[in-house]
Amino acid sequence: MADLPIAAVTRIAKANGAERVGSDAAELLVAKTEAYVAKLTKEANKLATHAGRKTIKAEDIEMASKN
Repeated sequence: MADLPIAAVTRIAKANGAERVGSDAAELLVAKTEAYVAKLTKEANKLATHAGRKTIKAEDIEMASKN
């Protein structure tokens, strides 16, 4: 996968209190983030499909994140 830039994820980590982020930690953060987004998207897509839509809306993401 590796579509998310490591630098962006590192900036997010630093913005949330991390003073330094090792390269191995940054790579793992990217992998975990991509896995979470993939899972969330799949669940949101199921909800959109159930509602008879092809477009995922914010409400689908909100509902999927609560599961």
